[in-house]
Amino acid sequence: MTELATRAQAFGLIAEGVTAGLSAPWRLYLARGCRYLSLSVGDRDEWDAWRTHLGCPELSVRVYDAGGEIRRASVAEVIVDGCRISVELVEEVSTADLERLLVIEPLPGADER
Repeated sequence: MTELATRAQAFGLIAEGVTAGLSAPWRLYLARGCRYLSLSVGDRDEWDAWRTHLGCPELSVRVYDAGGEIRRASVAEVIVDGCRISVELVEEVSTADLERLLVIEPLPGADER
């Protein structure tokens, strides 16, 4: 992976993923100084593809109430050359789907037991 010393290099990292066939993130945030890069994606398949492409070892899930709607925010992070890169997916879920809120899905290709 390239060093993320400049904005052009950070955007180049995203362009490499899109060129490799990944869907372009629907929102991209790059902090001043290139120390934080955040990608927001539209669905779980895109989230899995980006976190696998970037090699994100850190995963977290947060469930919260947003004005009567329950949302699940899944975040995968990796640090590359001092730049924290996160891939985020926010999904609306229902109380009928509580089991899904409690399950962290394995990386694609991992053995399911």
